[in-house]
Amino acid sequence: MLTGNEKFSQKERLGILTNKRILYVGAGSMAEGMIAGMNGSDSMHHEQIYVTNRTNSERLCELQERYAITGIPQAEVDWSSMDIIILAMKPKDLTASLIDLQDKVQEGQLIISVAAGIQNEQIEHYLPENQPVVRIMPNTSSTIGESATAIAPGTHVSVEQLTLVTELVKTFGEAFVIAEEQMDVFTGMAGSGPAYFYKLMEHFEETGVAAGFDRDTARKIGTQTMLGAARMLEETEEEPAILRKNVTSPNGTTAAGLDALNDAGAGEAMTKAILSAAERSNEISEELKKQLLTR
Repeated sequence: MLTGNEKFSQKERLGILTNKRILYVGAGSMAEGMIAGMNGSDSMHHEQIYVTNRTNSERLCELQERYAITGIPQAEVDWSSMDIIILAMKPKDLTASLIDLQDKVQEGQLIISVAAGIQNEQIEHYLPENQPVVRIMPNTSSTIGESATAIAPGTHVSVEQLTLVTELVKTFGEAFVIAEEQMDVFTGMAGSGPAYFYKLMEHFEETGVAAGFDRDTARKIGTQTMLGAARMLEETEEEPAILRKNVTSPNGTTAAGLDALNDAGAGEAMTKAILSAAERSNEISEELKKQLLTR
């Protein structure tokens, strides 16, 4: 599998985004999250980022004012000047947009899709032959530059282009190059994952409030506890099981808490959440595939 890191020195990789012009087609919340993350990166400048949509000029003005990027109506886009086109519309609108793009994209122009459930092959079908297409799956943490984003390259993507996509994705978080058939499970893990932790925090917070903490303090305790645990995993590079054992004394408070979690089926519930989300991702993909085939 291509990894996006071959043939390039660290210096070359850091400068690979210089002067690249990136166009978002679609101006919704997913596009905004990625734009916000890019704007906070040292590797990108807001002058490189353009956004367009079909009809909502107010939204383009809003994003332009908020992030100092360029919002531009589709009729005024100089498509040939763009290095990367990011398809950030809703999946149900993708087919119509691809039909519009057929006579606008240039040979070798890199197309990135964030449309959940739409496979590279389906996108390639609507575009000129050998068009490089990459599918990515960010999550909502892209807004603060902390997304876990999957990258699944299509058939015609070169190592150089994959490296470019990887460095682009790193402007709003961490990048993971995967096989496209792994995308549904990745969606269950990382795409939907933030919601699992927010759900956990709801219970953490409510328990603290019930015990007499004010809500703000309970939330801060939970947030710092999660943040500290995540940083321990990241910085020590220890196995989660080892870190868990290190903090668990026999017959101690942590052991009692873990016993309660096990009795309640917490681990099984997390596995079920990931696999259920992955299954639904696959179902949506199959539904969209049927819709695209009938058009």
